[in-house]
Amino acid sequence: MIGVDAGSGDLLALAVLTQYRMATTEQMHRVIAPSARIEQTRRRLARLREEGLVDRITLPQAGRTRVWFPTAYGVQLASEWPEMRGRRPSRTVSDPTAVRLKAGHTLTVTETALAFLEDARRRGDMCRPLDWIPEVHHPIGSGEAVIPDALLYYRHGPSASGNGSMLRAFVEVDRATMGPERLAAKLTAYERLHRYVPVVPGRRPTFQEPAVEEWRRRYPLFPRLLFVLDGTGATGIENRIRALRAGAGLLAPSHFPYDVPILAAPLADLLQHGPSAPVWRPVHEPGRRVRWTGSGHRQT
Repeated sequence: MIGVDAGSGDLLALAVLTQYRMATTEQMHRVIAPSARIEQTRRRLARLREEGLVDRITLPQAGRTRVWFPTAYGVQLASEWPEMRGRRPSRTVSDPTAVRLKAGHTLTVTETALAFLEDARRRGDMCRPLDWIPEVHHPIGSGEAVIPDALLYYRHGPSASGNGSMLRAFVEVDRATMGPERLAAKLTAYERLHRYVPVVPGRRPTFQEPAVEEWRRRYPLFPRLLFVLDGTGATGIENRIRALRAGAGLLAPSHFPYDVPILAAPLADLLQHGPSAPVWRPVHEPGRRVRWTGSGHRQT
């Protein structure tokens, strides 16, 4: 878990925008200061804008919603902080035109982050704003990589007593901008990441230093995989879940779909009931409804 000085609201606001890439005024308020008045968040963002650290655009098709994003200077400054080392997205957006083009997907990813953050606050679990890390680069060889929409760190249970469990998840947010088959193809990439062992030129594995999968250098257990589905009605959701199930079946004889929890849920259900509710469907058994915090293996 990442600890940013909560007393420095400006620091946290810039760190969140740098890491999340963009957010509306309301989203920023809900992330950094939900117990304060929203006017305080507006003043904070305006101050950061005056200092050249953040900027904004207005989306006319969304009730003239203001969308905030970090400037190149803001990204450079935030990236120097120890809390942000290696945490900024692989594709930072600091250009107003690029922000406008990417706003639909990125703001949906930010709304998904808020679903987890606010659910953790209600339940007494531990999930801080910077525990949602968009677009972490994971190489899988041949110059290719898996870049999930977000990597989530989440401590579930009574963390104060030391009995809680640390959960990690790769989160993929799909707004139905690609066909179900292309969505399901992502499972193949994650299966490759699960078994990918990097080859070091001129160095052979030994008994003392055996070759290990790349992901083990970062995680004690492979993060569970969560597909958050949006942009269609119930029929579209069912089509994509069926495609994910078919995609998992094509991974045979790999045990990846059984060794790693792979779950799917509509964003609408997360917003209505909270991510901790039993709204998730295992892709290999979509008739079931489970909790993402309890399905599969326990992570530490």
